[in-house]
Amino acid sequence: MKLIFRCLAVIAGALLSTIVYAQGRPDSHAPIGVMGDHTHAKGEFMVSYRYMRMTMKDNLTDADDISPVEIVTTIPNRFFGLDGQPPTLRVVPTEMTMDMHMLGVMYASSDRLTLMGMVNILSFGMDHTTYQGGMGTNVLGGFTTESSGLGDISIGGLFKINDYFQANLGISIPTGSIEEQDQILTPMNMEPTVRLPYPMQLGSGTWDLLPGVVYFQKAESVSWGAQVRGTVRLGENDNEFSYGNKVMTTAWGAYRLASWLSSSLRFGFSAINGIDGIDPEIVAPVQTANPDFQGGHILDGHLGVNLIGQSGFLKGQRISAEFGIPFWQSLHGPQLQTTSVLTLGWQYAF
Repeated sequence: MKLIFRCLAVIAGALLSTIVYAQGRPDSHAPIGVMGDHTHAKGEFMVSYRYMRMTMKDNLTDADDISPVEIVTTIPNRFFGLDGQPPTLRVVPTEMTMDMHMLGVMYASSDRLTLMGMVNILSFGMDHTTYQGGMGTNVLGGFTTESSGLGDISIGGLFKINDYFQANLGISIPTGSIEEQDQILTPMNMEPTVRLPYPMQLGSGTWDLLPGVVYFQKAESVSWGAQVRGTVRLGENDNEFSYGNKVMTTAWGAYRLASWLSSSLRFGFSAINGIDGIDPEIVAPVQTANPDFQGGHILDGHLGVNLIGQSGFLKGQRISAEFGIPFWQSLHGPQLQTTSVLTLGWQYAF
């Protein structure tokens, strides 16, 4: 808490300070959890690697906790009536992890325009509990589903409007699979291999528009900024659905502790629409197979640190970390709630 109050105090005091610019400062970029936050000088390249781990545990309906027993006794199965489908949900996700490796490159074709590309490698794991038969609360067993591989690739441009504002526009290319499969445990004690539900797929299957705008400013020992980003789905994919549009807003402040070290405090808010349409191959008595149980609203907070090399081989290289937790979530559920997000990164400009 002392760090939080210190960051807020220095940011407030900096509003009366003289604005300066120094590309070599540790806080001259946004926290590592913010994408597409800065442009470069003409002819400059930057390569980057980010690793992000998101963990999820326990379920919410709107902003309220809901237990596995409540889910299997009160939540209808939208596929009831089809062969072998019980009247209520019988499989409940209990935990999930997502690991993402992001490889990026930026090139400034001019002082105002920086081109950007990013490749994502994803890995998902989800634990489930299966309840026996068509009714009741007897646990049959548990199982884990996994998927991994190339995600969607994004390319775009970052346009410097003036010293404080920047506009972004990108395209997400549907290179990630939307037909991942794994073995499950059904309520009838069978173990078929099926197409995995929506949260376990690697891509969107659609071409997506990625607009955004960034505000960023610096003073003697602090910097602060804000970003609004969107994801707009451009149609339906080959499996007859599209993931929901997204709007993500974030604001941050950073305090320069030394010439090579800064700390940051960031808050974010995300609004994600539900899925439009349905994949006819995703049919199961589990909440993740229901396109209505997707999306929601999340308010979160993050603490971060940035380090930058000052001379020799390390000059221009950045190592960053950020850890965040949600303060409030309201999900179109039941859905697993996010419990933490860890982002680590390395950036090198030359």
